[in-house]
Amino acid sequence: MPAPRKYPDELRERAVREVRSTGRPVAHVARDLGIHKEALRSWVRQAEADAGERDGRLTTTERDELKELRKENAELRRTNEILKAASVFFAQEIGRPRTRPSR
Repeated sequence: MPAPRKYPDELRERAVREVRSTGRPVAHVARDLGIHKEALRSWVRQAEADAGERDGRLTTTERDELKELRKENAELRRTNEILKAASVFFAQEIGRPRTRPSR
């Protein structure tokens, strides 16, 4: 479960909208809204990436997809390790001579 966000989504959206629509400096908007300026700067950059206005940064959709793919990859690696261990176990079982129960 992800950590709770320090700032509500509505505040994030309002702050980004204000910076982008008014052209005011990030530091001024952040101070007025009681937000850390670097947090707001990061939100604005992400909004620009999502709008296709900034290169070199993944969009939110791409970040979410990457996160899901990493989780899936980790699960597949765990499954693969389990299957490898099982195959070693069963290979050892096949190689052992079987004894018949005495009657």
